[in-house]
Amino acid sequence: MSFCDHCSGQRFDRAQVLRALRAARRRLRGKASREAEQVLASAIEAVRTLEIPHFDPIDDEYVDGEVIH
Repeated sequence: MSFCDHCSGQRFDRAQVLRALRAARRRLRGKASREAEQVLASAIEAVRTLEIPHFDPIDDEYVDGEVIH
């Protein structure tokens, strides 16, 4: 399966955030409170389950003004 540039970029961004959160959780393991570990686990799960919407390109011929994709 291949993704458009937009979707590939979003997937890459989400992966970077997940890696950073998981690294923070590893660094804090044993040093932080149980509550802090649960907060990081919740943040990881929230980011992991994010929907990545796909935006189909709009035909500029039918749109007035500026289009940002």
